[in-house]
Amino acid sequence: MIFVAFDRPDHVKKARGLQLTGVWLNEMKEIPKPVVDLLDLRHGRYPSKKEGVVCTWHGMLGDTNAPDEDHWLYTLAEEDHPKDWAFFHQPGGVVKDENGEWQVNPYAENADNLPVNYYLRGMQGKSEDWIKVNLGNEYGFVSDGKPVHPRYIDSTHCINLASWVPAKQVPIILGFDFGRTPACAFLQKTSTGGWICFDEFICENMSALTFAPELAKYLKTEYFGHTFRGWGDPSGDAGNQSTDRTPIQIIRAVGIPCSPTGSNKSLLRRAAVEVPLTEVGMDGRARLIILPKAKTIRKGLAGGFCYKRVLVSGEPRYHDEPDKNSYSHPVEALEYGLQGEGEGRQVVAGKNTRRPTVKTAMKTKRKQRR
Repeated sequence: MIFVAFDRPDHVKKARGLQLTGVWLNEMKEIPKPVVDLLDLRHGRYPSKKEGVVCTWHGMLGDTNAPDEDHWLYTLAEEDHPKDWAFFHQPGGVVKDENGEWQVNPYAENADNLPVNYYLRGMQGKSEDWIKVNLGNEYGFVSDGKPVHPRYIDSTHCINLASWVPAKQVPIILGFDFGRTPACAFLQKTSTGGWICFDEFICENMSALTFAPELAKYLKTEYFGHTFRGWGDPSGDAGNQSTDRTPIQIIRAVGIPCSPTGSNKSLLRRAAVEVPLTEVGMDGRARLIILPKAKTIRKGLAGGFCYKRVLVSGEPRYHDEPDKNSYSHPVEALEYGLQGEGEGRQVVAGKNTRRPTVKTAMKTKRKQRR
């Protein structure tokens, strides 16, 4: 029996040359896919046929908590369904009751071997998403840093409005973040003054010259007949030494309207998202709703777009600037879209002009009647 740590993709070299009967992958979601791919070729090789004896069984087993929905393991289990692979979903230690509250699962496996009130104590002081993944064994996302938008609560702000479609009489707002990982967030204002972020368009390692026509094609295919209004990072309207055309000019050239926001100060951009996250519209919902189709923005708000923790002992400390990763560009595109539409300005100006909550609005009406 051989115990090996496979923590990073480059650890795949440890698997080369192994002659194994079987493999057990512990905490499988923490193991990089390249390692699993190679290990799948190393089992069944011991005993060797040349010894005159063959193994009566060979293969791979794995255990893990439920991974994120964009994890390679989720893709295999829920979408690809590779032949000769089987996936077993064990009920979690906690389940939700009819009121949507977490409770200890009376049918939880292995409970007799756990400390008294193990799951009940485990829920104390934990976030909804942490409980969902680590105790409920459901697919979800848990951040490993300090979220840039801590007021986002996935169970509150992400709603699956299956029958909702963007209205053609209301313009679709496009928020842009440029660079080599350009991103576009799709928003529409509701009749109650709220916002619905319903889609996203993201590219990797692509210039504006390639991104713009691809986005135009997507808009024509998916949202034909709609009108658009776009807002982007002001730096996207500045030229450089390699070309006279700016990203915003290139976007406009393919027929997509886009204007720079008044500022790219992080305080203003963050407030453009934080304000509608914390306010309630007249329909009783948060003023900013994220639909599941905008999955990268959703995960970015849930903590993927974060301040990385500084690896020092003692009290937790975090970097001053957010980590630039696959989630930062789509979320910042959302920020620019809402900023361009005027969200968050009152907070930065220090004025008490925020939209009232439903309860506050009702009190105001009563005073007016008197």
